[in-house]
Amino acid sequence: MIGADGEQIGIKPTREALQMAADANLDLVAVAIQAKPPVCRIMDYGKYRYEMQKKEKEARKNQKVVELKEVRFSANIEEHDFQTKLRNVNKFLKDGDKVKCSVRFRGREITHAAIGQRVLERVAKEVEDIAVMERKPKLEGRSMIMILGPNAK
Repeated sequence: MIGADGEQIGIKPTREALQMAADANLDLVAVAIQAKPPVCRIMDYGKYRYEMQKKEKEARKNQKVVELKEVRFSANIEEHDFQTKLRNVNKFLKDGDKVKCSVRFRGREITHAAIGQRVLERVAKEVEDIAVMERKPKLEGRSMIMILGPNAK
């Protein structure tokens, strides 16, 4: 058994431990039930739960939720449009989000999937200093998809 101020009290019968907790106007909380003998602690359980909830809330507040942003390219994209979309990819990666780059093939463009793959590989090459390729370009239906994630820096 552990006392209210953290000192070791020793092995006590259950009734005596409950009486000690009641005398201190606190709760008897089982800390390690699987231990032989079980370890209990005298504490204010309501205050303990409140502190734990506060810590969890603080941890959630500091946690960064990684979102998946999508930027669509076309197989025959012009240079200026490419640079504009590349700027968006850079911005998303710097914000710490993952980016799903996709090339949508329309009509008979699907027969020239290599052109779309070159576009995606060019995007990956342009952002290789701030991003890592998590999924290589892969054809799925009429779209070719590649996923980029921010560097661990």
